[in-house]
Amino acid sequence: MSSRIAQIRLVSSHPEVYEPCDDSFALVDALLADRKNLLEHQPTLCLELGCGSGYVITSLALIVGQEAHYIATDINPHAVRVARETLEAHGVHAELITTNIASGLEKRLAGLVDVIVVNPPYVPTPEDEVGHEGIASAWAGGENGRSVIDKILPVADNLLSEKGWLYMVTLTENNPSEICLQMKEKGYASRIIVQRLTEEENLQIIKFWRDFDSQLEAKGMVANKTVSSRVMESLLSQFHIMPFLRGSNKQQ
Repeated sequence: MSSRIAQIRLVSSHPEVYEPCDDSFALVDALLADRKNLLEHQPTLCLELGCGSGYVITSLALIVGQEAHYIATDINPHAVRVARETLEAHGVHAELITTNIASGLEKRLAGLVDVIVVNPPYVPTPEDEVGHEGIASAWAGGENGRSVIDKILPVADNLLSEKGWLYMVTLTENNPSEICLQMKEKGYASRIIVQRLTEEENLQIIKFWRDFDSQLEAKGMVANKTVSSRVMESLLSQFHIMPFLRGSNKQQ
């Protein structure tokens, strides 16, 4: 199929499955904005954590091509079925697994995943709403919307290959600069690929990648247990309101 991303009319649905919305579109737009880099990257294994309707993993497969292997997970069994229908409607394939984040896959996939995409439950909610069955699991993020995000970050770090990239949707209320700092302490550089202001949300699609300079700084942070003002200024400078931000091709 010639379309570079999934077509909404071919995306399957179910009352208990999150449908593509502004956050989904922003994530796919980020993949399109980074398409040249993705193609040069030549990933062999791509993973979506929390695939919902399958719109994003299908779009990723259409952008990158079927030379790569694709895996998508979701805690909601209805989402797994709907995602399978969406993939089939577009003539692409992914291995679909019903699980929480990547439970049961971490040993099998450790250090092997070249691209991870995730639109996590990021909406600030009471903690007791996190992890409920059905569609609520797609958005309930607990305090500051970080309960699930903070579980995903170490999982992603374990799964990503040495050349691995992570694309993640965040909300301003999630304190994305702090997320970037946490990943920097693990040796990752980051940048915003897309920032989008909707009627209700200010969304950032952040790309993370392993970076030698960040790894050296991370060792320094651990040794000194302090963070330089330069590091904080560098992270905070990215988080301005803008409709669309695309980095240069010289960056990851």
